[in-house]
This record gives sequence, structure tokens and C-alpha cells, in this order.
Amino acid sequence: MTRKNLKGLTLKELQDFVESLGEKKYRAGQLFSWIYAKGASSFDEMTDISKEFRSLLNQAATLDNLELITKSVSPSDGTTKFLFKLHDGLRIESVLIPPEDGSPGAEKRLTLCLSTQVGCPLDCKFCATGTMGFSRNLTAGEIVDQLIQAQRQADRRITNLVYMGMGEPMLNYDNVMKSVEIITDDRSLNIGARHITISTAGYADKIRRMADEDRKVKLALSLHSLDNESRTQLMPITKKHSVDELVEALEYYYRKTRRRPTFEYILFDGFNDTDKDIHRFVSLSKRIPCKVNIIPFHSIDFTRPSGFAATLKPTPQPRVDTFASALRKANITVMIRSSSGEDIEAACGQLAVQEEHTGKRRARAEAQSSRDSLQVNSKVRIA
Repeated sequence: MTRKNLKGLTLKELQDFVESLGEKKYRAGQLFSWIYAKGASSFDEMTDISKEFRSLLNQAATLDNLELITKSVSPSDGTTKFLFKLHDGLRIESVLIPPEDGSPGAEKRLTLCLSTQVGCPLDCKFCATGTMGFSRNLTAGEIVDQLIQAQRQADRRITNLVYMGMGEPMLNYDNVMKSVEIITDDRSLNIGARHITISTAGYADKIRRMADEDRKVKLALSLHSLDNESRTQLMPITKKHSVDELVEALEYYYRKTRRRPTFEYILFDGFNDTDKDIHRFVSLSKRIPCKVNIIPFHSIDFTRPSGFAATLKPTPQPRVDTFASALRKANITVMIRSSSGEDIEAACGQLAVQEEHTGKRRARAEAQSSRDSLQVNSKVRIA
């Protein structure tokens, strides 16, 4: 009999499961609390459940846990990057981000950046994850378990979540929203929806779906340019969903939910930091009340970028300040983000499992060596 993994099941699904075993429905509430609120890693830890029921669970079900392979802590700001192994051997990264010193409520806030896919299929030119290629979507359980495992390592309660790690959340929409449902339940991990942000590279249809479903979580768009041609260079997804289409979807989202979206904007020197770019932003803000996160460009040189990606350089800080000041004068809420975690390759855009790149480079080197050997042998035979 195939055992069912219970991590990632909602309370309703757990109720259906325990009833299928001939047990009372209230048992599901016990399981739900132990799996999520208490973070149990095995059924044997569930001490207020009878030995008979635990024995039955061990025969019929499993609790798949992410395996922590390594964690890296930034000596400069305390950002912590976790490398987790999944049940099939694939690996993902998550990042625990402490608040900036002196920020309001810093002592009460701790943010976890979650991954939603193994790798990413979108190939954004500034992002290391895209260079890994794409393996698969994460299950709802694997998304939730990042929070459970990170909480075990944290010295205080994690209060905020950002779905901004490896992968495109909107390409794993159902599992992402299921994980939100589990995490926000007050009998579970009990993180409020207003403390959760889901970021997308630009899936207009999913933005509209979020509005129609009245999802209470916050929405962020990884924008980086309001010029369609420039954004297409940075983010090939723009070929499928143009800037105009995205703006229309966000306008629909705001009208329906009355919640301001956040625009994430990495400034690249001489590319998207011009006066024209400022004017485009100001015009957009008159259509859609919004917030802007200006994010520093973090090097992805460890992935050996080529072509257009290799030409991208960070905007100098004086120009960053000028850009932000101009937006603020137009009454746009602007945050200039720090470079948290850059020294451990955990900052925005830097998540990429190093073993993936090491393995690919080794494979390319071996393939080249094989080709060189064949050429040499061929020349010898001809001679």
C-alpha cells in the first residue's frame, strides 16, 4: 500500500483521510496542529494521540520532511540562507531575512523568502535561478515545510513571508495558494495574509485570478522596466504578457481589491534609470496607486552570464537616490532595499544551487574534452 504524505494537506483533506481510516473527524484537528503549529517531524512525537492510532498512521501515512543540507549566515547582517534537499534528491534554497537596524518594529519582525519551484523556466537575465533551468514545481507541503524547518533554526518567531525565492509562483498557482491557506490558518502556523507577499514576473491572467478570488495576500510585480522592448530584453516573459497587458491586469486588481500592488525595480546603469523611466513611473502611479521597492543589482557572475546578461551593471548610488527622490516627489511610496545576504549569495536574484552550476560546468567540460579527443583521433586516422 502506498503511504500518503500528510504534510501539505489542508484540515478538510486531513478530515477526509482520517475518516477513510475509520477514525473520528476530530483526529484531523490533532494532526493538523501537530504537523503545522507544533512542527512534528514524525507521528511518534504526537504524544496526545493513542499508540494504536500512531501505529496506524505509521502504516498508512508519512510526514515528508525537507532535509537541511547547509545553512550560511552573513556575518554582516545576519541573513541566513538554507539549502534543503527534497525527497527526490533535488535541492532548493530559502532565505531568512532579519529587519534592517533601526527600522520600525525591527525587534518584532523576521521575514522568510520561500521558493516555489526547483529552478525556474523564465530566464530573466538578472536572476541566477533561471540559469539552473527548470526541474519541477514544489508541492504545497514542500513550500510550507520551508517555513517549518526555518522556524526550527530561527531564534524568534518568523512573522512575514515573501514568495520571492526560486521559481515563478504563478506557474505553481494552486500549490502556492494551498500553502497560503495552510499557513494562515490560526490553528496552524497562523501568519496573517497581510504579512504575506506573492511576487510574479508578470502573469496577467493569474493577477486577475487573484483579484477574482479575493486573495488577501499582498501582490508584487517584478517590473524593472515600463518600456516593452527593454523589459523583453530583461524578462522574456514580456513576449507573452506585454507591459500594457500587465498594467491593465494590475489596474483591474486594484479596482477589485483596493489593495496597492508593489513594483519591484532593479536599477541598471544607463538602461532603466533614465528620466524617461521616471516619467513612465509617475504616469503609471496616476492610474494605479502603488508602492515601489528599488532593489540593488546583485552580481550573478558566479553563474558565468553571457550575452546581454553580462552587460548589466548596477546604477551608481547617487543616481539611485535621484531616481527615488523623483518618485517620492510624485507622491509614490518608495523603499530602497539594502543588499542583505549578498555576501553569501542570498540576496535578490542570487538564489541558485551551486551544485547545479558545478555539475553543469563539469558536464560541459567533459563533453568538450570528449569532442576534442574525437577530433584528435579523427586527425590521427586521416593522417
